[in-house]
Amino acid sequence: MMNDDSKSSGNRAVGADSLSSLALAFVGDAVFNLFVRTMLVGSGKKVRDLHREAIKFVKASAQADILRKIDAYLTDAEKNIVRIARNAKVNTVPKNADIMDYHYSTGFEALLGYLYLTGQNERLNRILMASFNLVSPSISDTGGQISD
Repeated sequence: MMNDDSKSSGNRAVGADSLSSLALAFVGDAVFNLFVRTMLVGSGKKVRDLHREAIKFVKASAQADILRKIDAYLTDAEKNIVRIARNAKVNTVPKNADIMDYHYSTGFEALLGYLYLTGQNERLNRILMASFNLVSPSISDTGGQISD
């Protein structure tokens, strides 16, 4: 999904350390949406069906479930990013989302945003593939494992 070229990965316009956890989640949301849509588009389904399938991945409850399942594979630094984002004060919660799931999904998205902005593309790809497989095991065969 992401370019592994170290020259391009180090040239992000904004430093991740200068952003709030909610700003990291904003970027991570876009990263995850693009990844999911890219994975699904080759299925040959109609756009309407692709959209419905994508929702299964990007809804707060799915992302919260993913985060809970991959937590054991995260480094201490990654867990810290997730914790800070999970505890961030949010002003709104989508009407169809449980508040706890929403906080966990914010943590998941912040992690993805951080990895993307810091150019940790190999790690980002591992987490994205494992996450995708946890929601749709038939498309990938990694079993949701994040291996080194």
